[in-house]
Amino acid sequence: MKTAVASRQARPSRTDKNGRLSHAGKKIWRSRYLYLLLLPTFVWYIVFMYAPLYGAQIAFRDFMPALGITGGKWVGFKYFIQFFKSEYFVRLMKNTLGISVYSIVVGFPIPVILALLMNEVRSKHFKKGVQTIVYMPHFISAVVVVSLINAMLSPSNGLFNQIIQMFGGDPVHFMAEPKYFKTVYVLSDIWQTAGYGSIVYLAALTSIDPSLYEAATVDGASKWKKLLHITLPCILPTIMTMLILRMGSIFTVGYEKIMLMYNPATYETADVISTYVYRRAFEGGEYSFSAAVGLFNSVINFIVIIVFNKISKRVSEVSLW
Repeated sequence: MKTAVASRQARPSRTDKNGRLSHAGKKIWRSRYLYLLLLPTFVWYIVFMYAPLYGAQIAFRDFMPALGITGGKWVGFKYFIQFFKSEYFVRLMKNTLGISVYSIVVGFPIPVILALLMNEVRSKHFKKGVQTIVYMPHFISAVVVVSLINAMLSPSNGLFNQIIQMFGGDPVHFMAEPKYFKTVYVLSDIWQTAGYGSIVYLAALTSIDPSLYEAATVDGASKWKKLLHITLPCILPTIMTMLILRMGSIFTVGYEKIMLMYNPATYETADVISTYVYRRAFEGGEYSFSAAVGLFNSVINFIVIIVFNKISKRVSEVSLW
């Protein structure tokens, strides 16, 4: 018996002398097809997320395309300081944060509410029809969405201006007025993304134990009481997780739709960090400066998600890690 135990303890942890796979290796081999399915995602992250980090050093160099990434002179934090001292720094931070906070405050609850409403629909055919309708805008390109916005808000024959004129008002050029830009952007974004965003919450709602509702019904609880004491507490971890992820991109506003919507007249409220970076990089050829601004933006988002994750863990005991 002692000899058998000693022989087992003496075996190598990974492979034995005969080349047979270790226990961990055998488990991996048995699940090889699952790992094979995971491989494309893994490769995608390596190629598009981690490999480009090597090029982030141009934020600290005088980058010249002809010299390559490492060919430019090392200048340290020159471009970061230049951005902080820029006359546009305050405006960019204010606009980016303003649009993001506006989107979170107004837009984040909409998918949750939409999921709760659809969950109460008992007709399967009607529910599927509603889901199809609210999911469709997500698959419309930003170019088409902005074209629809321009048509709806046109001062000459747009639907909203026709309604305003019906009540005796004067036409409003919504797309040329800085004060309307944030509202138009956020509301159109809600219309485009709310339906698709509700899928996560609908999935969370299906995982709630039906016996909880049955017990509440026996106790005489109304639908409102069931919502407050069963439904919302059960999907709270999902809501907080999605909120943490959303807070992690609070200083990131997609430039595609904004660039299609804005114009020099609305730069005052529409110009954000991502559009500024795009102009400086591809219109001005200032790649190092743009890389520095983009890197600063990423670091701020990283700090925000860590802080908010810690706050969420302390307040609601829900966190990403």
